Amino acid sequence: MAAGPPKGRTTVGLSRQARPAKLSTVKKAAHYPGKPLRAPVQALAVAVLVLSGAGCGGSDNVRPATAAQREWPLVEPANPVDANAVLMRAISLVGSPYRYGGSSPETGFDCSGLVNYVYRDILDLRLPRSSVELSAWPGPRLAPERLATADLVFFASAGSVDHVGIYVGQGRFVHAPSSGG
Repeated sequence: MAAGPPKGRTTVGLSRQARPAKLSTVKKAAHYPGKPLRAPVQALAVAVLVLSGAGCGGSDNVRPATAAQREWPLVEPANPVDANAVLMRAISLVGSPYRYGGSSPETGFDCSGLVNYVYRDILDLRLPRSSVELSAWPGPRLAPERLATADLVFFASAGSVDHVGIYVGQGRFVHAPSSGG
């Protein structure tokens, strides 16, 4: 289970600086005995080309790319005390193992199992078991900028809901990803 943004992918690591070229000692080639040693000149020419192409001469103006930041308004939950309790319990379960159909910290969670466990444990609320059934549960449908702490966030592919998580705030949520973690 992990905390992550509700959608999109980050660009962390896409703008790493290239490793500096390494000039090794050039030894006389044993393949062509008696030929003049042109390797140092060729190695120097290749190094100049590599260095000039990998950063335009090594300028100090290199900065990592950053993802566009979205402003997430702070929306006060209807019941801040309960919302905070749900949030703290959900966050305490980050790192629990993933298990399809799982619904406990000891054996692992799937996404709807995590939601069910947290809401039952904190609010004694019995919710539908699957993400599809949860999405059909009566309640308002909110735009992303109206989400408050402890709201449920749903994800769909091919027109059908297939994932659910608990909103944390600032565009992040706690969920049980099928990749674990």
